[in-house]
Formats: sequence, C-alpha cells, structure tokens
Amino acid sequence: MFDMVNYLSEEIKNNAAKKKLKAKSLTISNENFDYQRLRSSFKLSVPQNFNFAFDVLSKTAADDEKVALIAIEKNGEDYKQVTYKDLDKSSSRFANALLNLGIEKKDKVLVILPRVPEWYSVLFGCAKMGAVAMPGTTLLTANDIEYRVVTSKAKAIVVSKLHSDAVEQIKSNCPTLQHIILVRGERNGWSSFETLCNMSSDHIDRSMVPPTKSEDPMLIYFTSGSTAMPKMVERDHAYGLSHLITKTYWQDLKKDDIHWTLTDTGWAKAAWGILYPQFLAGCTIVLFNGEGFDLEAHLKIIEKHRVTTFCAPPTVYRMMAQADLSHADFSSLRHCLSAGEPLNPEAMKSWETSTGCKIYEGYGQTETICIAANFPGMEIRPGSMGKPCPGLTVDIIDDEGNILGEGEIGHIAVKITETYPPGLFTGYFEDDDKTKQVFQNGWYYTGDTAKKDKDGYIWFVGRSDDIISSAGYRISPFEVESALVEHEAVAESAVVAKPDNLRGEIVKAYIILAKNYVPSEVLIKEIQDFVKKHSAPYKYPREIEFVESLPKTISGKIRRVELRERAVKSNN
Repeated sequence: MFDMVNYLSEEIKNNAAKKKLKAKSLTISNENFDYQRLRSSFKLSVPQNFNFAFDVLSKTAADDEKVALIAIEKNGEDYKQVTYKDLDKSSSRFANALLNLGIEKKDKVLVILPRVPEWYSVLFGCAKMGAVAMPGTTLLTANDIEYRVVTSKAKAIVVSKLHSDAVEQIKSNCPTLQHIILVRGERNGWSSFETLCNMSSDHIDRSMVPPTKSEDPMLIYFTSGSTAMPKMVERDHAYGLSHLITKTYWQDLKKDDIHWTLTDTGWAKAAWGILYPQFLAGCTIVLFNGEGFDLEAHLKIIEKHRVTTFCAPPTVYRMMAQADLSHADFSSLRHCLSAGEPLNPEAMKSWETSTGCKIYEGYGQTETICIAANFPGMEIRPGSMGKPCPGLTVDIIDDEGNILGEGEIGHIAVKITETYPPGLFTGYFEDDDKTKQVFQNGWYYTGDTAKKDKDGYIWFVGRSDDIISSAGYRISPFEVESALVEHEAVAESAVVAKPDNLRGEIVKAYIILAKNYVPSEVLIKEIQDFVKKHSAPYKYPREIEFVESLPKTISGKIRRVELRERAVKSNN
C-alpha cells in the first residue's frame, strides 16, 4: 500500500508535462507545534485533468487486500469487509451501466441510500463516467424528492426500498426523470441496481469516457434549508482533492486508521467523514447502517472493530456525557473530532475523562471544506473552533469587508485570493442572486458570526440573524446554551431573541428537561441563577419555556427562525 499524496507527488516528478498533482502533506507533531510554519509550508496545486474516482480510488485499489469499508448491518453485529478493489470494480460496473442507459456527462443523478456499500459504487461510478451525483438524506419526503428532481432536472434516481413508494408517488410530476434504479430489490417498471451491474463490465478507463477536468462538476449538495428552500451547491472534482486539508490538519488520518464518522449519507458531512479525506488517506471506514443512536451498540462497535479515529456531532457527545461509560473500552481511540455546531466545554471534559482523548473541533460548511480547526499539537481552548486551516485565509470581518480586532463580533469569511481558495464553491447552481449575497468585498461570507482572541483562536457566536441585542449587549445564543446544558435538569435547549419594549430584545430559552425533572417556577429561577453564575449576568434567559421537542431541519439543526416567530407571537 502507498500514501496517496506521496504517490501523486512522485507522478509530477516523473511526468511534469501532464501537470499532475504537487502537494506537500505534513506530519503533525505533538511537540514544538508551530502554527505559522504549518501554514507557510503547505502547498497544493490541482492538475488540469483530475478525476477522484480514477486518480484516487483506482490507484488505491492496486493493493488487493486493503479494506476500505467495514459494513455493519443494523443489528450492530453482522458485518462484511469491502476492499478498495471491490469498490473500484463495482463502481466501474455502475459507470458502464449508466452509459448503457444513455446517461451522459453532466447529467444529474439523485442518490438516496442508507449507509451501505452501494452508495460508494454509485457515487464513484457517476464520477468515472462524468455524471453529477446528488446525495440526499434518507429523511427526505416525497415532496422533498420531487423538489430536488424538478429543480435539478435530474435524469435518474437511485434509491432503496425505503423511498420506493415516495418515488412512485411523484415520478409522474418529474418530466426529466428517465430512469429509476432500485438497490437491493425489484419493482415493476424500475431498473434493478444489481441486474444493471451484473450485465455491465467491471472495466472502464479514461479512453472510454469524455475527459473530466478538475473544474468539471462531480457532486451537487442541497443545503439544509433552515431559513429558506434548499440551495444547490455544486462541487467539482478538485473539491475531493482539496480535502487533503481536512484529512491532514484536522482529522490527522493515517493509512492504518480505522475511522468512524457518525453521519447520514445525504449531507456534506459524509463527504468529510466517510469519503474524500478517508480515501485520500487510504484508511478503513466503519459504515454502520443502524438507525438512531444506540449507546451500547456504538460502544461495542468502537471496541470490537478497534476504532482509532472517531467523529460525532455535539449531540452525541452530550448524550455520552450524561451516561455511565466506566464499562466501555476506548483503548483503541487516538484522535476524536466534532463538527456541525460548537461543543460545550463540559461535554469535552467528560469525554476526555472517560477516554483519555481530547475532542478536536472543526468548522466548515457545505460550501467549503474544513476551513478552521483545532490541530493535533495545538492548545485546545474549549468552545473555540480553533484557527484557520493552512491554504485558506479566514478572518472575522464587518459588513464592508474590513478585518475586525480582538473580541469584536463579525462575519466568519474566506478571502478570495489570487489562487482560488481550495474547496470553496464558486456559487449556487443557477442562482446568481444568492451567489451575490454571499460573495462581497472580496470575501465569501459564511453567514456565521464569531470573534477572535489575541492569539487568533476563533469563537463561534451564531448565525448572522441569530445574534441577540439586549440593552446594548450583543449576546451569542450558543454561549447561553452552553451554560444551560451544564445544569443537570437541562437535556437540550435553544435560545432566541424575543422583542422587548424596554431592552429591545431579551434572551428567551426553550428547554427540554432531563428525566425525573418537572417544570416549575422554582426550577426556572434555579436555572436562571445558574446561568448568571456560569456566564455573564446579562446573558441569563429572562424567559424560559419548557417544551417536549425543538423544531429542527432534516439535518438536525435547530430552526431558530421558527422559535423566534413563536416568541414574537407570544407577545401578542
């Protein structure tokens, strides 16, 4: 087995005329950490003709025995190992199957599959023959599917039995849809994934398909739509290669790692956590097709399969912080990660006590790769997303694009440099208005706000429209929520602004109580006093409402816009 970065670097030496990749991957040491050296030493140039499936998957598949996936069934016990060679062959079959169906380069293919190996075969198969795969979460409804097919003008859709009825319901409303492919099943009038692949050759190479350039589209992700209808984010082949930054500096992946990220296949988090960085590293990925979060099942998987690198959303870490983990075996873990939203310091402390591992937070979006993170060897300041990743200029700016000073709240933004920022999208698909809103003053505005300390650490504050302005103070919902969840009675919370005649806005908290706690005025006062002591007094929630659940997007993010509307109505 070889290291992909070194392999591709050798190719540029051996054949410079073909303009192959030149990339220097640094080994991050826990001793003598030098952030500036890390930034100045990184170089990445993308070859003109690059196809992730051919240039990474097929080359890694040269090692016949290297395991790509440990595919675990829903029961958490039964599993099979899938090699890189297996995926290379199965994706070639699917690429040929698409060609046989008449699918052409840049045609759109909607892919809604659970965590099964076929998901990789479809995505890499599309990449090999030039079609654009559009991953969708398994939580999509019939209306969601129709919106995606119609908006993208998709020609094909690949689903499992889970969504077969929904697709049957809406297919007549989708005039561009020519082929419906069912994985692990059969249905009248539909194509069987297995039959198509069995009838197709497992060989395909560049000479058999139109050439793909690094800027050619490879994927389209639909954003979660927390404030509007989902936008289409197109990613090119260079995007996959740009995840060298994610792999090297945040995830610290090695080829002998057993990596597990808890994610749905429909989100860009899957591209980060079970796809591009891991295939660049040539490591093994745990793919658990379970439903929901079963603590004991997850602990057994970590122990049985000797997981070394682990990434989970803050919600999972918070749940684990409330559980008894004394019986769990975490001896295989060496590096733990979190992303999606900031993680409160208390959960981080609890995890380190139980496992001996710190949690390294990373930050990015569907529109980017990892753009800021805590790196191995760097001091972790709990609650901070860390510092900008090498290869990218990330800062806190105002509405006019001016860089702000220490402690000033502003927009998290990526500077549009002469060499275009690696992994940054170039605009929303066929939506110039939305694109112009986020690209201004020479920066990409993420829509998130933050502040930085004197050492350059970035501290998340909230979405740009989530900031609470109360009696002249600017308050971050996250800071209040972090204090709230440290109270033993609080299982989950969401904080928003509520209009107030005296203060302009006040902090209102919606709280889901932990087991064995019941709502009361006494408990409200206790929680308020707790926040005053654990945060600045002006940040405490002047109004608390206990709820059974919180409104969320299908990606699991809290819909604060809905809670703000609810808070406004409560004044009427």
